[in-house]
Amino acid sequence: MQSLKACFVLVVLGTVCIPNARAQDRLGAQGAETGQHRLQQWLVPSPAMDVASRARLFRPPGDGPFRLTVIAHASTQNVLRRAQMPQPEYRALAGWLVARGFAVLVPERPGHGGTGGRYLEDQGGCDEADYARSGRATADAIAAAAGFMRKQPFIRPDGMVIVGHSAGGWGALALAGENPKDISAIIAFAPGRGGHANDQPNKVCAPHALMAAAAEFGKAARVPVTWLVAANDTYFPPDLSRRMADAFRGSAGKASFHVLAASGSEGHWLAETEAGAKIAGPQLDRALRTLAPPAAKKR
Repeated sequence: MQSLKACFVLVVLGTVCIPNARAQDRLGAQGAETGQHRLQQWLVPSPAMDVASRARLFRPPGDGPFRLTVIAHASTQNVLRRAQMPQPEYRALAGWLVARGFAVLVPERPGHGGTGGRYLEDQGGCDEADYARSGRATADAIAAAAGFMRKQPFIRPDGMVIVGHSAGGWGALALAGENPKDISAIIAFAPGRGGHANDQPNKVCAPHALMAAAAEFGKAARVPVTWLVAANDTYFPPDLSRRMADAFRGSAGKASFHVLAASGSEGHWLAETEAGAKIAGPQLDRALRTLAPPAAKKR
């Protein structure tokens, strides 16, 4: 009965409930490719057995195999805002990566938009926020989608890059803390949780808990992280972001920290815009320059 009630609420909010059998049986491409970057809708696994994540896939011309980038989107604790979120796209950033030879997957995690299902990343109340737990839940969702795509014939199984934004970036840091062997680089745009506490700019829930969780993620992290934040980010301002990066690095995490130029009226959304992709371009190029070249094809 509770699941039926939840489904009814999601339908009212304009989202979709997908029964377990249908969700898992229909994984893979969901239609034809369209547009310049071969945009295609996919369904990919999620940590919730009864929910398949909607995803957008972009890729270069040809058959590949291509390196894979997974872009992990931002989130919110507000249930109505989550349910009404449009499917994440990051079209400009994806196009930038496709132009450099990457296939790019942008999965929508459970509890968001049309994917629906139970929100797995709940951090709890403001004062007692559990940022480590929420970060690991996001990391699980990233890993589920990435693991599925690595098995596709047009994807290289090595040299994967994870790009995370806000809560998605926080999940990418948590994933770095698991020291994954198949990920070569992580790029985190303004990673964090609890920003805009009570909808107030430059207010963050339990910042001490953010520092502690960042330090925890850094302990086993060996994947190089490029940590980017816009000068006018009011969710995780540069000073706070630098302290989080220092906590991550102080416990052995590998991260380079960079403050980017101001972007628009709110720098937190830099990763979602064409202007933001241009601003971040030089640092993205530096991060990708460290990746090993593709192996030569056997004749």
